[in-house]
Amino acid sequence: MNYKIVRLNTAAKSEIESSVLIIYTGGTLGMSYDERTGTLVPFNFGQILDKIPTLTNMNIAITVISFPEPIDSSNVNMQHWVDMAYIIYENYDTYDGFVVLHGTDTMAYSASMLSYLLKGLSKPVIFTGAQLPISAMRSDARENLMTSLEIATAKANGKPIVPEVSIFFNHTLLRGNRAKKVQSVHFDAFESENYPPLAESGIVIDYNFAAIRPFEEGANLTYSKKMDNNVMVLKLFPGITANVIKSCFNIPGLRGVVLETYGSGNSPSEPWFINALEDAVKKGIHILNVSQCNGGRVIQGRYETSKDLKRVGVLSGGDITTEAAITKMMYLIAEESNVNEVRRKLVTPLAGEMSLTSN
Repeated sequence: MNYKIVRLNTAAKSEIESSVLIIYTGGTLGMSYDERTGTLVPFNFGQILDKIPTLTNMNIAITVISFPEPIDSSNVNMQHWVDMAYIIYENYDTYDGFVVLHGTDTMAYSASMLSYLLKGLSKPVIFTGAQLPISAMRSDARENLMTSLEIATAKANGKPIVPEVSIFFNHTLLRGNRAKKVQSVHFDAFESENYPPLAESGIVIDYNFAAIRPFEEGANLTYSKKMDNNVMVLKLFPGITANVIKSCFNIPGLRGVVLETYGSGNSPSEPWFINALEDAVKKGIHILNVSQCNGGRVIQGRYETSKDLKRVGVLSGGDITTEAAITKMMYLIAEESNVNEVRRKLVTPLAGEMSLTSN
């Protein structure tokens, strides 16, 4: 890939205190209005100091690596995830932290996948974006970018404060694989109902140290590029038919299904439905039960309607989000050749994406 690289000297003093690599994949934050046409065009990051002059007060060395062509996040695919992980891996020893500028629509998917692909991560990788372009008068881009850079370089006793993949948006830092987009027109675009914020920014940045993954001394970063997208999300709804269910489970090559059920993991109890699930599991299709609710968790067997799911081999996703569940399934099915290991790891936290579950 022919990445575009821009190096910025933002230091007000002679001594650079830290360094950050910004990876621009696309999205609203990195767009500006073309004065001639009135349309949005990719922003020239060589001019970012003109848009955010206060960057010169941060005393950090910033390098921007841009994808050759900015991508709308609706077009993000597995190769883009590999590219993001590879850039971080290749530049890991050179920078104190990393900021990924990304469109909001699939940001939670990308942050989740990178939390699995980057094994042994002990530096900040912060995803951020904006609801308005950086050139807009009321843009949230400046605050999101400035604070992300500050968090990416924040240290305590010489160690990174947030050594994990996260999302910063609208004054709040969330664990990347615990977040989901919930707003398209307000600045508070992301929430994490089942896990507390890692930090909140006001006059100062207030870190929730108890929620942040601990720094692992001596951890060595490795990255994986194995993924299998022969998976699907199947959302239940009242009136769903046997033909729909059977058609989904009969997709050639299908290896995994994230089953979005009601409430705490409930589903129809009709024999045709339970039999279809049982047949799919026997064929080797992994089925992970997640809740359609933003908050709460799957507890298979809590109600009569979910007891049969556990009996036929459907796995409980506990409090995992759909975004973290489907990317985890794509990762594990490719990474693990042993079926039992895939099943075990689907219900086991790999990167803080879910709480320990016993059901």
